[in-house]
Amino acid sequence: MSTSADPSADLMLRVQAGDAEAFEQLVTLWQDRLVTLFLHHTGDHSTAQDLAQEVFLRVYRAREGYRQTAKFSTWIHTIANNVSSDLRQRAYRRMEHGVAPSTSSSSSAVGLEQIAVAASGERPAREADRQELQSVVRDAIAALNDNQRMAVLLAKFEHCSYEEIATAMGLSVPAVKSLLFRARDQLRATLESYQRDGVRSPAAGEAGGGAS
Repeated sequence: MSTSADPSADLMLRVQAGDAEAFEQLVTLWQDRLVTLFLHHTGDHSTAQDLAQEVFLRVYRAREGYRQTAKFSTWIHTIANNVSSDLRQRAYRRMEHGVAPSTSSSSSAVGLEQIAVAASGERPAREADRQELQSVVRDAIAALNDNQRMAVLLAKFEHCSYEEIATAMGLSVPAVKSLLFRARDQLRATLESYQRDGVRSPAAGEAGGGAS
């Protein structure tokens, strides 16, 4: 058994050597994480599963060129970001041809709520307020541009560093910091506006600031 600090990279090296069982183990290890990432990005579980499968397909196709020069998580997040970018391009083409985009499923609402609450420093909503808050958060997440949304998801759900997000998205570290700052500021503003409208108790503001 490997003692490497990066077991996913060890599995990928075995995949590169033609080990089919190692690929199955890699899929098992990453399936739920990728589906969750895409679920919060698209809001649709079926689409998230399809995108995760596309990532694994690209991982397998790229196996011969894989080099263990960085964390495996950074490498697979780069592929996931490329898959997400391709999805956006297909969506834009559908819009150009007059095909309406699918609506986001409410299945991701709780996760998106957690992002916004963390960004705003607010406590979770009381159950009575939850449905309305979820609607507010869905609108806030939808209002983020695609790069902001992906950066937030990688930071909050995959716990990636600035450097890892920058590598995965093909950006500079300052650009990632700027994306996250603007995204969190936008989410915070949405939640503060929600409070000012009297939907939630002002006491919720006692919680600490947003994630650093």
